[in-house]
Amino acid sequence: MNLLERITINPEVCHGKPCVRNMRWPVEVIIDMLGSGMSTEEILEDHPELEKEDLLACLNFARLYLSGHNIKSVA
Repeated sequence: MNLLERITINPEVCHGKPCVRNMRWPVEVIIDMLGSGMSTEEILEDHPELEKEDLLACLNFARLYLSGHNIKSVA
């Protein structure tokens, strides 16, 4: 599975923000947790519904988005 396939955009989930696997986990929240200093292991321990690949997908999505790619073309 391509990591970016884990990032979904659904107008009925979190107001259409990019989320992890159609769950109510916006990419921005995952990036915020990582940016606050939480380790991958801490995030996964605190939130067992998430998988390591979800976190990697969020980072990859953010990288592509910041490089100027259209959100719809990467999610």
